[in-house]
Amino acid sequence: MVICIKRFEDLTARELYEILKARVDVFVVEQKCPYPELDGLDYESLHYAHFNDNGTVAAYLRMSVMDKDTGLVRMGRVLTTQRGTGLGGELLHHGIELARSLLDAQSIYIEAQTYAVGFYAREGFEVISEEFLEDGIPHVKMLLKL
Repeated sequence: MVICIKRFEDLTARELYEILKARVDVFVVEQKCPYPELDGLDYESLHYAHFNDNGTVAAYLRMSVMDKDTGLVRMGRVLTTQRGTGLGGELLHHGIELARSLLDAQSIYIEAQTYAVGFYAREGFEVISEEFLEDGIPHVKMLLKL
């Protein structure tokens, strides 16, 4: 497995293709949710991916600074294509450390699908909103104070 931590402009064409393919496969096709996956935030994000030996994405997330003055970092597009292996938890844990060390995060904001609240809560994220629908899927806002 190859770990990749890069800004958008540093991703190779193949890395970007595989990342986008994994995101569409999970969030659009698998969840049967047609929505604009390419939202413009990739340009300003730090991309953290685990690639399989064949170059496909095993796990991925992206993060970007929302408010530099307060150290608020947005994390999203968290996924794994190898469920049940612990890779998702490892990715999230290391992603939090990267946000702290590379983006000077003081807190991390996510909009989590409600079924995944427990996954994020294990790392200390707390629900900070009522449930809401995003593209027809129930979500909540969560925050992790570092």
